Amino acid sequence: MTTRLVPLLWALLLLLPAPASSADTAEELTVLSYHEVCDRAEALQPMYAVTPTNFVRQMDWLRNQGYRFVSVADVLAARKDRRPLPPKAVLVTFDDGYQSVYTHAWPILKTFRIPAVIAVVGSWLEAQGTVNFDGKELPRGKLLTWSELREMTESGLVEIGSHSFDLHRGIPGNPQGNMEPAATTRRYLAEAKRYEDEAAYRRRIQADLEHASALIRRHTGKAPRVIAWPYGRYNDVTRAIAERLGMPIGLTLDDGANMHDTPLWGLRRILVESGMALWDLEREIAIRNENLSDNDRAQKIMHVDLDYVYDADPAQQERNLGHLLDRIVAMGVNTVYLQAFADPDGNGSADAVYFPSRRLPMRADLFNRTAWQIRTRTPVKRLYAWMPALAWELPASDPAARDRVETIAREREDHVDMGYRRLSPFSPRARQAVREIYEDLARAAPIDGLLFHDDLTLSDHEDASAFALAAYRAWGLPGSVQAIRASDDLLGRWTILKINALDDLAMELAAVVRAEQPALKVARNLYAQVVLNPKAEVWYSQSLDNSIARYDFTAIMAMPYMEKAADPVTFFHDLAGAVDDRGAMKKVVFELQSVDWRNKNRPIPSRELADTIKRLYAMGVQHVGYYPDVSFEDHPDPGVIKPVLDGKPNAPVLH
Repeated sequence: MTTRLVPLLWALLLLLPAPASSADTAEELTVLSYHEVCDRAEALQPMYAVTPTNFVRQMDWLRNQGYRFVSVADVLAARKDRRPLPPKAVLVTFDDGYQSVYTHAWPILKTFRIPAVIAVVGSWLEAQGTVNFDGKELPRGKLLTWSELREMTESGLVEIGSHSFDLHRGIPGNPQGNMEPAATTRRYLAEAKRYEDEAAYRRRIQADLEHASALIRRHTGKAPRVIAWPYGRYNDVTRAIAERLGMPIGLTLDDGANMHDTPLWGLRRILVESGMALWDLEREIAIRNENLSDNDRAQKIMHVDLDYVYDADPAQQERNLGHLLDRIVAMGVNTVYLQAFADPDGNGSADAVYFPSRRLPMRADLFNRTAWQIRTRTPVKRLYAWMPALAWELPASDPAARDRVETIAREREDHVDMGYRRLSPFSPRARQAVREIYEDLARAAPIDGLLFHDDLTLSDHEDASAFALAAYRAWGLPGSVQAIRASDDLLGRWTILKINALDDLAMELAAVVRAEQPALKVARNLYAQVVLNPKAEVWYSQSLDNSIARYDFTAIMAMPYMEKAADPVTFFHDLAGAVDDRGAMKKVVFELQSVDWRNKNRPIPSRELADTIKRLYAMGVQHVGYYPDVSFEDHPDPGVIKPVLDGKPNAPVLH
């Protein structure tokens, strides 16, 4: 390839959308989520109990700061373009239906004329004597009565929302017995040793939400227009059923701002906690007004091989998992990239997974168990499922198994060899198989994000399959890889179109998962050479600029020993400079290697890793991770790495 191709590639790949106007980026609505309004000593959930005095202070402060309290009717009217919401609009909501809301919050709502939503759990209100409150027996008198709810609704200030009939509880989510949110979990049926099927799951959700809506209508005369999802968990199935039942507004606990295009079924809320002072509330609102979220915090990432946890002996596997959890806590990371696939034969392509799948064998039902334990027993805020996009070795009986990427013959050993089998991204059969694998993953466990493996790539000798050649002809190119490579102009065009085709596939797979995990973030691994050498875009069909534009995060494999870099310090400096030149530090992860695979798998000294992280932070890098975490050897050393990670501010910076 001659140097004539480089300016062409850069010019075309830098055509990014213009920045949005300030009007497009302003938050439309702040939604506050309260639970109990009582003194901590009286609280059923002390973490979420706001004292009556603090509640008054917060309402008074909001009003004095120019915030305007709005109702459900206002929100619905604004979305129908009848009348826009006022600036600094706030919707106040209460979950669960505690008696303290009537005793302490209702007088303030009346005094300040503040509209509010109270979302109630139908089964709790129908209980006699005691309520099964998340496994504990609670006196029925701790909850609102129907007469109190009617009084508040008849005032015109309060709207009763659904918090489900009986989904505010955990159900078995895996063979190990973890109790997980009933609204989104496919129940594990221990006696049958299988999971609830999709038809049964949909029937269960439909019956529950129907029952709750009918109950509220019967007691108040009005069917609910709002549902607050228990534990904040929802998916396309649950929200579609709710919408059909007349509840277009769904209240979540997702992070981030409610913009003009935020769907009503996914309104994000600030969870008001007991220790939240006025300046804490102000900061939380300000963060969302800047359209910032937890994803803007400095990410400290541990990239975990689930293969290190797996063991044929269930007892040893549990011990391995416990050790991993201890390491996560000791390391102080806030994000985990967790392997969801397996490659038992070590050929580089995944031929098994760690969750139930229609298309691949399940090595062990381990992904859900590990993900849930990480969520509930460590401080990790973001958990990503690490998955191949193309490197799947389907069973030989699967017709799609034959639809592989084909590499044309080479005259010499070239600059890049992918090294593992991949399905062709241009085969409809292969794409459908991969979509189903991702659909099974999405149903298997709650996750916050996807990390696409480094197999999301095609070399400049690929793909020569019949499916790919047909796609090239549809792009207006010759149906021959050799003919395309013979022309710099065609090679440049081909490269750009392949980059976009691979990214389109990633977005398609992300959309499949997002049906179950609506707040999903998407990251991808990127080879360092793509950042350092414009010619490498041709070699790998990857582009830093495209990646920054299309993915939430780009995890550059900043691995100097793997890249045979002559000077690691210069290597990191050049990588950071290229990212900084694009103003993309917020969207790029620098993923370091903890093992030198080219040198007999030599562990990189923990002190060297720590010094590299310090150096990267000094260069302005925000997000740092490492791979792999060799848990069975306790490498890297948390005592060396954690102090360095702790030195990076964890809070988003407001402009």
